[in-house]
Amino acid sequence: MIAALRERPPASSVITWLIVAVVLAAAGLLGFRAAPRWLALSAAGLAALVLLRRPALGLAAVVAAALVTSLEIGTGTEVKLNPATLLIPVLLGIWLLGMLLRRDLRLATARANRPLILFLLAGLLSLGVGTATWDPIVPRSGNFLLVQLAQWAIFAFSAGAFWLTANLAPDEARLRRLTWTFLLLAGGVALLRLLPGAAALVGRFTTVAFIRAPFWVLLAGLAGGQLLFNAALRPLARLFLALVLAACLAYAFLEQREGASNWVGVGAALGVLAWLRFPRLRWLVIVAVAGLLLIGVLFPAVYNFAGGDAEWNLSGGSRLTLIERVVSVTLRNPITGLGPAAYRPYANMQPLFYLGAYWIAPQINSHNNYVDLFAHVGLLGLGLFFWFAFEVARLGRRLRVRYAEGFSAGYVNGMLAVGAGSLVIMALADWMLPFVYNIGFEGFQASVLVWLFLGGLVALEQIAGGSLG
Repeated sequence: MIAALRERPPASSVITWLIVAVVLAAAGLLGFRAAPRWLALSAAGLAALVLLRRPALGLAAVVAAALVTSLEIGTGTEVKLNPATLLIPVLLGIWLLGMLLRRDLRLATARANRPLILFLLAGLLSLGVGTATWDPIVPRSGNFLLVQLAQWAIFAFSAGAFWLTANLAPDEARLRRLTWTFLLLAGGVALLRLLPGAAALVGRFTTVAFIRAPFWVLLAGLAGGQLLFNAALRPLARLFLALVLAACLAYAFLEQREGASNWVGVGAALGVLAWLRFPRLRWLVIVAVAGLLLIGVLFPAVYNFAGGDAEWNLSGGSRLTLIERVVSVTLRNPITGLGPAAYRPYANMQPLFYLGAYWIAPQINSHNNYVDLFAHVGLLGLGLFFWFAFEVARLGRRLRVRYAEGFSAGYVNGMLAVGAGSLVIMALADWMLPFVYNIGFEGFQASVLVWLFLGGLVALEQIAGGSLG
């Protein structure tokens, strides 16, 4: 026993003794104060120490928190937090502490790191410039800086989720377990909610992630990727994934047909998967699409499926009006933008007109992630985001050559499809980097999962032996 302890690395021994000490202290404390609050605090402390020893378990905890931990935490502002949001900085802190104890501070090498870090710095720069040049006639609340920091935190936590998986999934087995944790939990609930009368029951213990487009894009992409590219799947697993994919299609194209983000995002993801899986059919598809466009069939069919003139008058045209307002106020400083979340006070300064309607005190959201980013961080930040997206796509393309079969092939192709679908739905709402006044931290419970699994592409690059060139 003593010899075994001596052979352990110093950091491992420190963490082990910390766990033992906390367990003993908690046992003694709870003997005197067995209140629920003390039980919760003790459990949280013990969980933190367990994660310090095995931080990869935290990735599965994020998945569970984002999907089935429906709890909101007030902040004294219009911004509300949730367990999935809070878990990201906690895991980042535990990961950093673990590296300090091991005396091994490093970040998994990836070309996507540089634009992502620069994007976060651009957000802080925009915050500083926007504050220094704020128009004094534009009113803002006394706690508005907290709101702006919350908006920047959405950027930072999204990047943090990406880095967590990139650094805490050191082998394919752990990435596979994380993926199947998501597929079984999310797919199981997606199937359960299709049963007659089950939707209301499911809604009681799940979060709003299940009604957000990024969740369905991720579920369809990962399930479809494994189905189409992982020939090693067992029949039962293949049947389960086929049913999950059917549930995604039913939700997006039937149950929530009026929500264009759902069927557009799922359709884009599955279209990319088909494009990658069946290269011989690509020219046939191109010719068919071009032919339908030339004879004037494709656009009217899609337009009518999306709701036609009624939906355009209800939503489409008004969104263009909102976008025009946000862009116009952002032209005050197009390079670095107005600062995180700052466009709302500026855009609300004047009444808004649309089709005879008149809003004296509008609450402006652009409902477009790209327009939001332009307003938050300007052309500088928007360009850095596109650079990051390009590097992730290029990494996925290189990984397709390295991983041609099995789970990893399904994962790489699935996440390429998810990435494409995510970029598409960003044009329809602030899905991937939510605006705190709109989709906000509540919707972050869905988008954080996409960021988490995108980091798995970097993990696979590390597993393959570092940079693939």
